[in-house]
Amino acid sequence: MPSTLHEALVEMFRHRPSLAAELLTDALGVDLPAYQCARLDAGEFTVLVPTEYRADAVVVLTEADKPVLAVVVEAQLGRDQDKQWTWPVYLITLRARLRCPTVLLVVCVEATTATWCATPIELGHPGWVLSPLVLGPDRVPLVTDADQASRAPELAALSAMAHGSHPDRDKILNALLGALASVDQEHATLYSDVVLAALPAAAQRYLEGLMTARTYEYQSDFVRRYVFQGRAEGRAEGEATALLAILDARGIDVPDDARARITGCSDLVQLDTWIRRAATADSIDDLFD
Repeated sequence: MPSTLHEALVEMFRHRPSLAAELLTDALGVDLPAYQCARLDAGEFTVLVPTEYRADAVVVLTEADKPVLAVVVEAQLGRDQDKQWTWPVYLITLRARLRCPTVLLVVCVEATTATWCATPIELGHPGWVLSPLVLGPDRVPLVTDADQASRAPELAALSAMAHGSHPDRDKILNALLGALASVDQEHATLYSDVVLAALPAAAQRYLEGLMTARTYEYQSDFVRRYVFQGRAEGRAEGEATALLAILDARGIDVPDDARARITGCSDLVQLDTWIRRAATADSIDDLFD
């Protein structure tokens, strides 16, 4: 059964097929033919023997409605020896079906898996070697600009997943926040869930703090559980942590006495008031006034 992460990665390409072309050119430096449109195609590859091979996604670039390049997209979360046999089948079968060149784009969230996937596949015929085009975390472009993120929310999500520990982490996650507001609720929920699950703890707290500040309407069940669990159980620790994350995100200095006052507060109403003030505060004094 495919995992949620796997399905989320695949859905990014199904929801916006042009993502495949952007990653091939911007991240992997592949020269693409001129094209006008990127569309999905059937991912089933049936051969003469009674066996059906199915790719995660197939994106076709077209010029005047004619296919000029087909991209087989595979989301790979671990090693799978069978892929060394099936990936060539995908490309050859798709090439014969569409009568156009084909390439294989493999998306990996772990560097070790990406290294394994990039291993050339010897097909046996002299000079016939398949070298998969692999997008590992080190090849995912940094998306820190809010406008770019809104235009390419899937790329912004991939950037956040890959660069959760980057020095520009705050800019990346702030850009992601705006990107989530540009897609429908179903996809915003899916993308926010998988990003939160992939982020390191510190980055996760930062993003959740931004969400708590009401800059993003709650859409993720994961976020609802995390943020409101403390309320349901009569604890204020989650609210205090979120408040400190908001202050940190806004560059507001929190002296030790103020930090102690926040973490020691058990009044959920008071904490909620501080959280609302933090969204527009310029200093710690604005929080407590």
